[in-house]
Amino acid sequence: MKKYILLFLPLFLLICMVLIWPKTVPLSFARDNRVAVLILGDSLSAGLGVETEQTYPFLLEEMLNQKGFTVNILNGSISGSTTAGASSRLKWFLRAKPDIILLALGANDGLRGLSTDKMTQNLENAIILAKKNGIQVILAGMKLPPNYGPAYANAFETSFVWLTQKHDLPFIPFLLKNVAGKASLNQADGIHPNPDGHKIIAATVFEILSEQL
Repeated sequence: MKKYILLFLPLFLLICMVLIWPKTVPLSFARDNRVAVLILGDSLSAGLGVETEQTYPFLLEEMLNQKGFTVNILNGSISGSTTAGASSRLKWFLRAKPDIILLALGANDGLRGLSTDKMTQNLENAIILAKKNGIQVILAGMKLPPNYGPAYANAFETSFVWLTQKHDLPFIPFLLKNVAGKASLNQADGIHPNPDGHKIIAATVFEILSEQL
């Protein structure tokens, strides 16, 4: 029995990886002449509650290619993720040889009230790793609802600004600009964008990303 378990264990692990891996992440990393843009985010970027074709990463690739840019978007976003896993996830994606990374993490750190100092360090570690591998980093900032208190909210938002200034990064001050707090652009939970919300986010990211191409 032990022999059969060992025989089928690799197959079992492979099946598990396929089942749990985000639907928007390709299992093949074949490179071509397109600029590879990696998006490392959480449920906002993974597209929780909407179809893959409705997510802002998918729409962003379409917008860029329609404007004449030859771009391939790799969506490495996972719902529920915090900045704690930023570096380890980036290490895994280095095999894809991304040219640009959009670092869009931190929302879950804030919603959980986690240490802003630790969040800053986690993001900085990922930024340093990316730069060591010749990858251009674009940082996406986030804001918190007022019920988190002005002190924590200010420390949270300032973390992104500080990192941008220290590492001289292209910056999206608020990923959910013109989307957050608007019922018509969000799902019933009031947090995750609906398809119309994703269109606006795609336009926001397009404005900054297109300048780097």
